[in-house]
Amino acid sequence: MFRHLVWMLVLVVLVGCAVNPVTGRKELTLIGEGTELQIGAEQYAPLRQMQGGDYSTQPQITAYVKEIGGRLAAVSDRPLPYEFQVINDSTPNAWALPGGKIAINRGLLTEMQSEAELAAVLGHEIIHAAARHSAQSMQRGMLLQGAVVAAAMAAGNSEYAGLAIGGASLAAGLVSQQYSREAEREADYYGMLYMSRAGYDPSAAVDLQQTFVRLSEGRQSNWLEGLFASHPPSQERVDANRRTVSELPAGGEMGVERYRRVLAPLISAQKAYDAHDEGRKALNDNRADRALTLADQAIAGEPKEALFYGLRGDALRKQGREREAVAAFDQALQRQPDYFHYYLQRGLAYQALGEIRSANADLERSVALLPTAPAMNSLGQLALNQGNRARALEYFTSAASSDSAAGRQAHASLVRLDLSTNPEKYLKLDLALDRQGQLIARLVNQTPVAVGDITLEVGYNDQAGKRRQTRLRIAGPVAAGTTYQVVTGLGPISDPAGIKNLGSRILAAQVAE
Repeated sequence: MFRHLVWMLVLVVLVGCAVNPVTGRKELTLIGEGTELQIGAEQYAPLRQMQGGDYSTQPQITAYVKEIGGRLAAVSDRPLPYEFQVINDSTPNAWALPGGKIAINRGLLTEMQSEAELAAVLGHEIIHAAARHSAQSMQRGMLLQGAVVAAAMAAGNSEYAGLAIGGASLAAGLVSQQYSREAEREADYYGMLYMSRAGYDPSAAVDLQQTFVRLSEGRQSNWLEGLFASHPPSQERVDANRRTVSELPAGGEMGVERYRRVLAPLISAQKAYDAHDEGRKALNDNRADRALTLADQAIAGEPKEALFYGLRGDALRKQGREREAVAAFDQALQRQPDYFHYYLQRGLAYQALGEIRSANADLERSVALLPTAPAMNSLGQLALNQGNRARALEYFTSAASSDSAAGRQAHASLVRLDLSTNPEKYLKLDLALDRQGQLIARLVNQTPVAVGDITLEVGYNDQAGKRRQTRLRIAGPVAAGTTYQVVTGLGPISDPAGIKNLGSRILAAQVAE
């Protein structure tokens, strides 16, 4: 504990304090601006992928959001490489990464009533980035550990977040964390100042927060899974926003008619998106027939939306209709060629059809957009079938880092492939004395498969300095996740304190199947 405190003091001295460009207050800064910018740039694309991909059906809507975001960013106290994107997901949500990378979900756009309300949301998120709220949360985690280390973060609401591997697996935690009350107050207050500077009526922020409070009291599940998880509303925030409005110049643009005009195509397609969301739930409940029916309803309502063809492909795959699924994913990719899920699922369909070259190409493309355990696991299987053991090991190792079905399958494949070469990576060996002073070996099988034909070497230097050691063979099988205990024949040892150079090795092992 004392050492940790020393390190914390050293860090404070080395890094020091910096003035927050938004609030003007001095703050401890352990994460420099360069790191902020790097985190945002690296995580922005994979996070958008795992949350639904970019919305592209009506490009003018995304262009509109970027226009409003740019208008607010222009009055920001902190110049950052701000970017704004619309995520193709119905959950009402918005988030900001360090470095000014901001996203808003399609589902939140349809809940708002004016351009000024959109400005309130984007202004709020700009403050989270400009005032370093995400970086501050990361710093708190670092200080709790007493050292500057990269902390693995919890997955967010996306169903794909748990499948992401490598650096991408950290992305969801950057936006799923709940901000402190102080950070939310700052984002509300300074966000409204930015609204006023940009020519918007800040009272829209009061209207929006009142809507959020009402929806949270109604406990609508999609809201609780989205914006409310990281930005909890409260009457206290409503009242604070009212006080802020009284301090700011009166008036400003609301933009009700313009907002309705731009959003009209999305609003008119709402029933199609509702059908898709219901279909996705049906598919998760293993009701593929129902999901397929709803996918077709959604396509009829909005034939330009790639998401609906993706649902159709997923339902067809669930039914084992791989060739038809490929055709559905073709349709999805024609409309949205930059979303990992369509490549992943089409690649898996090609693999099931035995079309290896096409499967490899699609799976590699999906990994380039978002590295996931299912893609890496399948690429490992394909590499192994082609006799490329080294490549298969790389893929399986990557996939095995995910605690998902595909990750566990990859881990089992990795063990089967690598156990005989590196048994000590997968098996644990401890030595102990029994009541009679005999040296016993305890072998723990930490793998998901049974192991046998195990050779151990154990030994020690006795009080006379003589080396006593032996080799043992365990025929097995030692079941997955179990401990096998064997008497080594070394002993009795009357003075355990006199044992020197106690050692053990696992020389060989094989998967027992």
